[in-house]
Amino acid sequence: MDCRAFRDKHVAFVDDLLPAVEMDAMQDHLTVCSRCSHQDTAIRRSLMIVRSLPSIEPSPDFVARLNARLEEMGPVSRVDLVAPRPYLPSVGAFAALAAGVAAVAYMAIETTRYFTPPQDTHLAPAVASAFEPVPIANAAFVASVPTGMPVWPAVLMVGQAPIHFANMEFRDAVETIR
Repeated sequence: MDCRAFRDKHVAFVDDLLPAVEMDAMQDHLTVCSRCSHQDTAIRRSLMIVRSLPSIEPSPDFVARLNARLEEMGPVSRVDLVAPRPYLPSVGAFAALAAGVAAVAYMAIETTRYFTPPQDTHLAPAVASAFEPVPIANAAFVASVPTGMPVWPAVLMVGQAPIHFANMEFRDAVETIR
């Protein structure tokens, strides 16, 4: 028998609850191992001291005083008996939180690369020129938009809308310049 097995079974050994074979093995280990023998002696002496203490006798009016005190306090619910335990996160929860923060930081840094224009890009200057408006190919397009007719005729001719509206804006700008 090794010391760990002796310590694991020592309470049952002191209370004489082990089978005879194990009791003999525990006794044999005590004769061989001085550390376990000293521990056994210390535990048995402390048990003897506790058992030899006189029993505590409460005063004759103890029960009456206790009941009066309990009545003063009022009823106690089970919730009052259980103290709230402070939340202490585990190492795994801390690691998961740190990994999440690192992932969000990485994604934030990576997305700035997509939305930040390169520093050495030079755009050509914008040049405005005036031109004559192109006539509208279909008058139904013009009639359908402002009169509240169904939108489908406008959808069919949506390809002409940007040209027409851009031409209208340029024509108005040209006329104000002239």
